[in-house]
Amino acid sequence: MANQEGVKRCVRCGEDKPYAAFARRRSNLDGLQRHCRDCASDYHRTRQESLGRKVRPKAQVPEGHKLCLKCGEVKPWSEWHRNATASDGLSTRCKACRAAEGRAGHLLRNYGLTEAERDEMVSSQMGLCIICLKAPAAHVDHCHETGKVRGVLCFNCNSAIGKLGDDPDAVRRAAAYLEGIAWKPTLVAPGVYRLPS
Repeated sequence: MANQEGVKRCVRCGEDKPYAAFARRRSNLDGLQRHCRDCASDYHRTRQESLGRKVRPKAQVPEGHKLCLKCGEVKPWSEWHRNATASDGLSTRCKACRAAEGRAGHLLRNYGLTEAERDEMVSSQMGLCIICLKAPAAHVDHCHETGKVRGVLCFNCNSAIGKLGDDPDAVRRAAAYLEGIAWKPTLVAPGVYRLPS
């Protein structure tokens, strides 16, 4: 059977397998390894264990699924990002784990906070935005000049402060406007305005 077209015998396990079960090796006449991928994997695993190195756990997964090394769950291929350099064409971590790592990295890089510190700030605010006291606190607010974290706000309040340029005077004028106090400038001469005190 080893002489059939598209089939080769593995020198380790002695089984006849299709060419797809063998890795490439250009120096051999047929361009394939002498042993199948499964035997090569088992040999590599036992060799690494004998050297005392950490070995990735071997798990039986159904076709079209992959084991996430971060969360330990078996998920379908649709739950993975593509990675052209990987042997199976998929990332080593599932989309959910990559997203969680991305959020944690963003907090640490931009604000110097861990997720636990951020959660502690949110719980000290009773889970609410400290400006509107209505929406849940989800966005870290910081001073753009000093980089100091001020608190955790809802999206609307955080973007409102940013759009007002982190300027306390602009916030006061906006509050006075909402309270009905006119802050309109008066025209003194053409092109010259006087702001109220």
